Amino acid sequence: MPDNKIDAAQGVAGQPDAVDKSVLHRAIAASAMGNATEWFDYGVYAAVATYITANFFADGLESIGTMLGLAVSFVLRPLGGFIWGPIGDRLGRKSVLALTIILMSLATALIGVLPTQDQIGVWAPVLLILLRVCQGFTTGGEYGGAATFMAEYSPDDKRGHYGSFLEFGTLGGFVAGSGVVLILQTLTSEASMHEWGWRIPFFIALPLGLIGLYLRSQLDESPVFQEILDDDDQETKTMWENYKDLFSTHFKQVAIMFGMVTALNVAHYTLLTYQPTYLADTVGIEGSHATAVMFVGQVVMMALIPFFGTLSDKVGRKPMWWTSLIGLFIMAVPMYMLMRVGFGWAILAFVILGLLFIPQLSTISATFPAMFPTTVRYAGFAISYNVATAAFGGTAPLVNDAVIGETGFTLFPAFFMMGACVIGMVAVWFLTETAGVSLRGDEVPGEADDNQSPVSLLGDSGDDDPEYART
Repeated sequence: MPDNKIDAAQGVAGQPDAVDKSVLHRAIAASAMGNATEWFDYGVYAAVATYITANFFADGLESIGTMLGLAVSFVLRPLGGFIWGPIGDRLGRKSVLALTIILMSLATALIGVLPTQDQIGVWAPVLLILLRVCQGFTTGGEYGGAATFMAEYSPDDKRGHYGSFLEFGTLGGFVAGSGVVLILQTLTSEASMHEWGWRIPFFIALPLGLIGLYLRSQLDESPVFQEILDDDDQETKTMWENYKDLFSTHFKQVAIMFGMVTALNVAHYTLLTYQPTYLADTVGIEGSHATAVMFVGQVVMMALIPFFGTLSDKVGRKPMWWTSLIGLFIMAVPMYMLMRVGFGWAILAFVILGLLFIPQLSTISATFPAMFPTTVRYAGFAISYNVATAAFGGTAPLVNDAVIGETGFTLFPAFFMMGACVIGMVAVWFLTETAGVSLRGDEVPGEADDNQSPVSLLGDSGDDDPEYART
């Protein structure tokens, strides 16, 4: 093995790997950095939405055009999942993740150099849409791979804790995106922001991507995947055979994850992407104040993500999801009504909804990869997640904006979120608890232990049973 690589397989042969903590921390950082780069783009795009509108969309397409620019990036996410996922299960997580992060960061940076509609006419929005499509295609492989990679590196009894840092990266990207825009709005005039200031944040994505690429290049494949890769039977399987295995044998897991991701992403993209536009256009809060609401709320959420991830290791994933779904269902309407009272109340309402959303967000990397066996884990995650995201997540800002524009029903985002929560509750009812369960092998994790409680599973994670002895 080359000297410049970090060897992950440091465990005892035949037993779960005891991954060195420094290696584990680098794996976490490499995964989180890619996710932060992805969501830095979405955070920036949401924060500069009004400037994008002014420079790329006119003639009655103003707000709807900008939301379309956001939604269209999700059109090719399922295709990305269908292509990148099976490749990651066949050839390795690391090689796919190295390619997706550089493609994603490059597409983001190119948005910053696009000419405007005044300069080249209709080609300006066309080029913007094409770059958003490219981002969506690469994201279709980035997020599922990063979550899978992180989950397979993490100790079984601390998967929630370590996995939460991927979502720490999600909000870190959002916070960084909002923060950069807020600083620019403070330091420059509104006219300068419209003319050139909105471009600057997009350029930052390229160095972020290069840092992530470097971190990933210093790691080997996860020990869990390496075992499957070394299996001669697995090496003979084609991508098509893996497809058939996923949909014929694991369709139940695909359906459950689809329902959970629908609830997750309607809340996610309503709260974290559409919210600046809602606060500015519907509530009437000034642009920089709307950015400040997002910034404060995201910082609070970001600080608490590791706590909720660690808590899920102790109480299980399902109780976290039930708490979040029920809480959002009950509080969505009251909090959206509170937002209309004023700036300070808008911050409070957004923070409350964000805290209720965190139990879902913080456990993604611990919950979803554990729903599939190693042989189809990347594909199962990437396909299920991205199809649901394209259908109900990425379209959420567009749907919210269109319905409010047509009907004037300003509480629609709250009711939209409530409906998605109902879908999520149905899915979680059928979810198998996997807290503390090993991800190794070619069986669905946790199915044999479905009748055990999360506490009993975690109680067996000590030295008595090597199945749970990862440290």
